[in-house]
Amino acid sequence: MTLSIADQNKLDKFWSYCVKNQYFNIGYPESADFDYTILERFMRFSINNCGDWAEYCNYLLNSFEFEKEVMEYFADLFNIPFEESWGYVTNGGTESNMFGCYLGRELFPDGTLYYSKDTHYSVAKIVNLLRIKSRVVNSLPNGEIDYDDLMKKIAADNEPHPIIFANIGTTVRGAVDNIAEIQQRLHQAGIARDDYYLHADAALSGMILPFVEEAQPFSFSDGIDSIGVSGHKMIGSPIPCGIVVARRKNVDRISVEIDYISAHDKTITGSRNGHTPLMMWEAIRSHSFADWQRRVKHSLEMAEYAVRRFNLAGINAWRNKNSITVVFPCPSEVVWKKHCLATSGDIAHLITTAHHLDSSKIDALIDDVIADFNAHAA
Repeated sequence: MTLSIADQNKLDKFWSYCVKNQYFNIGYPESADFDYTILERFMRFSINNCGDWAEYCNYLLNSFEFEKEVMEYFADLFNIPFEESWGYVTNGGTESNMFGCYLGRELFPDGTLYYSKDTHYSVAKIVNLLRIKSRVVNSLPNGEIDYDDLMKKIAADNEPHPIIFANIGTTVRGAVDNIAEIQQRLHQAGIARDDYYLHADAALSGMILPFVEEAQPFSFSDGIDSIGVSGHKMIGSPIPCGIVVARRKNVDRISVEIDYISAHDKTITGSRNGHTPLMMWEAIRSHSFADWQRRVKHSLEMAEYAVRRFNLAGINAWRNKNSITVVFPCPSEVVWKKHCLATSGDIAHLITTAHHLDSSKIDALIDDVIADFNAHAA
């Protein structure tokens, strides 16, 4: 069967719409300069990565071989020996974070999950789905977790096994929670390293910090137990996806044997997209370490350019260290809608992902924000 002419026209109009709006997202952290045409031929197959890529699976059309190489890459990037790690390509940041929280809950079934007010909204959903005890912690003005409030609440709860959800680049302000500070505070409180779990949500910054000279600590060598990074953000992908990496010793606790596929499953969703591991594999194989460094350097320079332009116009814009998220006072609705900005309360932000090759879109936005503020100040 074929589509009617009307339906074909509808698809053609949507194609034109996508081409026109491909690079609209100055307010959202999705890189749009990817090219996976080399993989288009695989779209005719039902590729399902059900089960564990490290084991045999009776469903033969899988991309396990490629997924394994993706996980080897990220284990190395996040400083954990591959044989001591396990992870997989997820449906996105929410699944990656749920996996980390799930491991923490299985390790400490009665533990309390602590996360800051600047944490991504999905964590509240994860708390409900996992039915895990939780406490919301205050944030510092720059978006970092309030370390004093964190310890105050752990002490008030008399919690012997805290599960800490650390942000490595918050959604709105791009703040990085200080892993070393958190661990030092826990140590001072008499909580041994084996008595707490530390998950890092590095959805955006997980592909920034490994490529800068003075990165904040956030990897396994810095003491984390699991980490999630998005595939469709700094890397870029037509299908939302993520990568989660954890310590193998903790993952083994949740392994389930599935007889009808002759495999073990350690994942949240079971049947998984087999195409996104191919995309992540192609991305890491076609970009050298130096390539990622150049992309990150350019993005950071564009962010600093935006801060300077705002500040020269008398508008209080700022960004956190090693962040491509530029925070500024929220303009009027007509401006933030025109530029598809993400807003939160009295602030908005722009994000300088790598497809912003020049400052044209940044300048257009800043010009409108300056005009808007001048009009309201008159």
